[in-house]
Amino acid sequence: MRHFILAAAAAVAIGGTAQAQDLSIATGGTGGTYYPYGGGLAELIGKHIDGASATAEVTGASVENMALISRGDSDLAIALADTVVDAYEGNGQFEGRAVDARALASIYPNAIQIVTLADSGVESLSDLEGKRVSVGAPGSGTEVNARRILEANGITYDDIDAQRLNFNETADALRDGDIDAGFWSVGPPTSSIMNLAATRDIRLVPLSDEEVQAGIDQHGTFAAYSLRAGIYEGVEEAVPTIAVPNVLVVHADMDEDLAYQITMNMFENVDELIAVHPAANDTTVDFALGATPIPMHPGALRYYEETGAEIPDRLRE
Repeated sequence: MRHFILAAAAAVAIGGTAQAQDLSIATGGTGGTYYPYGGGLAELIGKHIDGASATAEVTGASVENMALISRGDSDLAIALADTVVDAYEGNGQFEGRAVDARALASIYPNAIQIVTLADSGVESLSDLEGKRVSVGAPGSGTEVNARRILEANGITYDDIDAQRLNFNETADALRDGDIDAGFWSVGPPTSSIMNLAATRDIRLVPLSDEEVQAGIDQHGTFAAYSLRAGIYEGVEEAVPTIAVPNVLVVHADMDEDLAYQITMNMFENVDELIAVHPAANDTTVDFALGATPIPMHPGALRYYEETGAEIPDRLRE
């Protein structure tokens, strides 16, 4: 069963037709950024697009979300760029079952955040060997990224006691001493880490320049990123890590005018998304055109063309 969480409705159909549209947005767990961002987008769609309503779903995040798009069980989905590329090309967990997806935009970057308690003794990536480590929920982009970063730096699941927990479960397990460290791949700051930092002294494990470069060499959607000082209670210095863009994805067969309306209203009313979550400060036309890894939907391209922005050839089919 889907978990329908946020909904917004309007009475008049797009373009004056009589057909109402109830859209499903695949997001992630409630302790991450996908869920509140998707909820804000659902409210924005219901408020600004005549005849459309939208609902944000709690899901296992990126991998599951691309499968939902493939099956037509969701109309829009947020997913990490590396997972989106794998799904579009039929690689990795989508081997032999490519998803006919198109992008509306890259909306903000996900930072890989490796969290431990301050007194755990885990101070580097190599310190994870032999430890109990949450690598993210099954079917999540967090697990995809955790595995890639570890393996790019010579660490496999055989070297750790891997636990597949969602964000809230990871925070609880850290708080209770049931694990030694956990991976988050999410737009910072995120509520589950903020809540943990309010009750326990935490440390964000930094990645060295060499570890960051190994990740980039292993998968081209990775980029160097710095978590700012003060982002969480007790984090007093900037922490180097790696990031991946998050992409708003639809099926290729979405109605062109609907794709245009969603894209246009997302950018024209982005202040409403920022009010829901600060990650939306990165929801800009420049970021979308610079960071999106697969071709854009024709409806989205129509909006970008209207802005006068230069559209890279790789984003056209």
